[in-house]
Amino acid sequence: MITIELATEKDLEHIQTLFQQGKAFLKSQGIDQWQNDYPSKDDAAKDVATHKGWCLIKDSKIVGYACLDADGEPSYDTLKGKWLDNLPYLVVHRMVIDDTYKHQGLAKTFFAEIDKYAISNNIFSIRIDTDDANMIMKQLIKASGYTYCGTIWFDNSIKIAFQKQLHDKH
Repeated sequence: MITIELATEKDLEHIQTLFQQGKAFLKSQGIDQWQNDYPSKDDAAKDVATHKGWCLIKDSKIVGYACLDADGEPSYDTLKGKWLDNLPYLVVHRMVIDDTYKHQGLAKTFFAEIDKYAISNNIFSIRIDTDDANMIMKQLIKASGYTYCGTIWFDNSIKIAFQKQLHDKH
């Protein structure tokens, strides 16, 4: 069974390991994203403290992590392009899958769990961004039903921004 669970302080070391794996993977792909101090254990600690850090759990193991933030993202106010709507939205940041569990469809499953989380919290719009060079993530985002909306400036670089509109399935 695969679920998402709120991250706790006891998960911080494991989340930091996931961030390090993600940084190494991006570097191996020649992608400049995450090649500085971001994301850090401090970022995860802030996520945990504000109840925004979520772990993807498979067979009682943490196999992924993401920050799910319903408080908005200031850099999204500077979008060069057009959002699909102006509804309250959930932002997905710092998404990563454990190297041991890559190529098992877990990132797509994570996105499906994020959709369920948003709907259960009466949020019907999700936004996400990634580096233009991060082809794997861009393909995953598009395959998960997101629409390209334009570019933003975040973490000292231009990011490609996407949005997905959800519908209440109840």
